[in-house]
Amino acid sequence: MYAKRPFSDELNYRPLPDAETLRHGLSDIFDVILGMFTDTRLEDDTQGILWSFVNSFHRKVERIQKDLDQNEDAQAKSQREQDGSEVKSVELEELITEGQTMLEQRAAFELMRDHGGELFEATTGSLWRPLSGSKINHITMTAAMIDSRDYIKAKQRTETRAYIPEGTLIAFTGGTDYQDYKTIWATLDKTKAKYSDMVLAHGGGTKGAELIAAKWAKARAIPTIIFRPDWKKHNRAAPFKRNDQMLAENPKGVIVFPGSGITENLADKAKQMGIKVYRPIPKS
Repeated sequence: MYAKRPFSDELNYRPLPDAETLRHGLSDIFDVILGMFTDTRLEDDTQGILWSFVNSFHRKVERIQKDLDQNEDAQAKSQREQDGSEVKSVELEELITEGQTMLEQRAAFELMRDHGGELFEATTGSLWRPLSGSKINHITMTAAMIDSRDYIKAKQRTETRAYIPEGTLIAFTGGTDYQDYKTIWATLDKTKAKYSDMVLAHGGGTKGAELIAAKWAKARAIPTIIFRPDWKKHNRAAPFKRNDQMLAENPKGVIVFPGSGITENLADKAKQMGIKVYRPIPKS
């Protein structure tokens, strides 16, 4: 679709690249980077470089989203100011065109980020996810990874439904050293069979039980809300404050795998609140 370039008086007649062109191009770039680094002193840096490459698309999506929010506010203001004059009418039309252009750009960069994440996982064996913020695809909510801060803001503002997945919220916790992926996947599959609209909540751990749960959610296309500890705000109390935040969303139940005192803190608080706690591995 052709449109005006945002913040430009000139029409941009160039089409967006099609999805297949983007996918093939990304695959070629991954192949080039691997070809340059493999069997060299830089090979150990491959994963970090590929992660940053995919993250560049994620950051671009975030910047476009901020511009879209500003455009939405400007459109609302322009609509209120409509007085029947041609000047005001043209102003609103231009804002609508700019917004549509940004929507199309966002979709393209989301596609690049998501396909890049798939290539990253296939290449490194690790799940790609942003350090902060939500990984949302506005075309489809399949397997969205939503940062808890975006989730809470959206609940407060009640205007961004993409950040509030509907369904039965199930919390998950487990230690960073717990690696029994078969038991975790079987437990989550059983839970999904019981709650077909399941939404998974966990602490965003980068290894161990929570990482395994995150990979399960991606494979099963389960929306996920990630409750990361806010170390800057709460210091050493951050994991415990995070537990409080997760339970404040009133999950249907909490799945608890062996872990640390932080894990047990979540389980104990859930019991006190009358939330069902399920331990696939009995507490020793």
